[in-house]
Amino acid sequence: MKNKLTIYILIAMVLGIVTGYIIHESAAPETISAFSKNIKLLGTIFIRLVKTIIAPLVFSTLVVGIAKLGDLKTVGRVGGKAMLWFVSASLVSLLVGMILVNYFQPGSYINLSQADNAGLQDLMGKTSEFSLQKFIEHVVPASIFEAMATNEILQIVVFSIFFGVAAANLGPYSKPVINALDIVAHIILKIVGYVMNFAPFGVFGTLAAVVADKGLGIFSFYFIYFGYFVLGIAVLWALLCTVGFLILGKRMFRLLKIIANPLLVAFSTTSSEAVFPKLTEELERFGCKKSIVSFILPLGYSFNLDGSMMYMTFASLAIAQAYGIHMPIGEQITMLLVLMLTSKGIAGVPRASLIIVLATCAMFKIPPEGVALILPIDHFCDMFRTGTNVLGNALATSVVSKWEGELQEEGSFEMES
Repeated sequence: MKNKLTIYILIAMVLGIVTGYIIHESAAPETISAFSKNIKLLGTIFIRLVKTIIAPLVFSTLVVGIAKLGDLKTVGRVGGKAMLWFVSASLVSLLVGMILVNYFQPGSYINLSQADNAGLQDLMGKTSEFSLQKFIEHVVPASIFEAMATNEILQIVVFSIFFGVAAANLGPYSKPVINALDIVAHIILKIVGYVMNFAPFGVFGTLAAVVADKGLGIFSFYFIYFGYFVLGIAVLWALLCTVGFLILGKRMFRLLKIIANPLLVAFSTTSSEAVFPKLTEELERFGCKKSIVSFILPLGYSFNLDGSMMYMTFASLAIAQAYGIHMPIGEQITMLLVLMLTSKGIAGVPRASLIIVLATCAMFKIPPEGVALILPIDHFCDMFRTGTNVLGNALATSVVSKWEGELQEEGSFEMES
């Protein structure tokens, strides 16, 4: 069924692009607008179905994972290894974007007249200037119920860590709660199978809407900018896969094969949240210990978005180039470090990284309205950076499992369950 689903998703991608192109070329502007708005609902339904199970899944799996890891010392050791990977991968991703944008100067090819000002206004309503207070408020939950209602993954992770450590320290007394949450996690993973059957419809609706609205002609103008960005993604994939091969050996190829389905869904829907439950299941099938998957993967969704990190430096500096603003290397490194901090905890949803780019431009005196210049092509860039985020988190979880000596033979997670 899994292979059939992959085929259905690929067919949906092709049909979505073809349908969108036909509508764009043959329909009146009013019809195109109505079609895009309505067909996009298919993608919205799929994303919302997945988002309903993200919060309870993160909470239940993370608490169970920490409780099964045992004492605080083990949690600290595994968490420390994870953060070492996250920080290293984030810095490399940011540097790749910075080096490529300085070498190829993609911003110099952007035409200032192609700005999507309507899209910019939508983004402006979602962002605010960065401050330490706002960062702390974004990380530390005021209410776990509010965090779950708004799908603030990082806040849920913080609460779940406290809950899991407390449960582990209570020992046998907390076992009924842990067993109940373990059952909840299994039920939610079962729901995942039902929801994923709707993925082809979501993929079709998302791509048909954007192609009908923008047309394939958008690539002709932004070909150079988009091409250099895809080159950056290819470089990042090569680096990640090389490190993965050095640590995991030949199992790296198997990892790529087993996460192909989540990668495809993330790529086509531009939402890494959409595949969080399925990725959890596939990594356990790959042989990663259940408790480590439950602990590392939610952390990765907040701290390890490699594709988004690369795009942040790439897009921010490209906008500066478009306006002819020269940024000394010292200022660029400062921007890199600021992005390293401000990006933590961004949601794995479409265009979240653009909100960070918008805030960063304002901070470094780059015209924030410049974000409107890259909005027309952003959906296609988002496809690649979202897929890269999924690869990075799958790799991080597998590598930490290997470092802990807990990377089991494939399929053994079923016995553990």
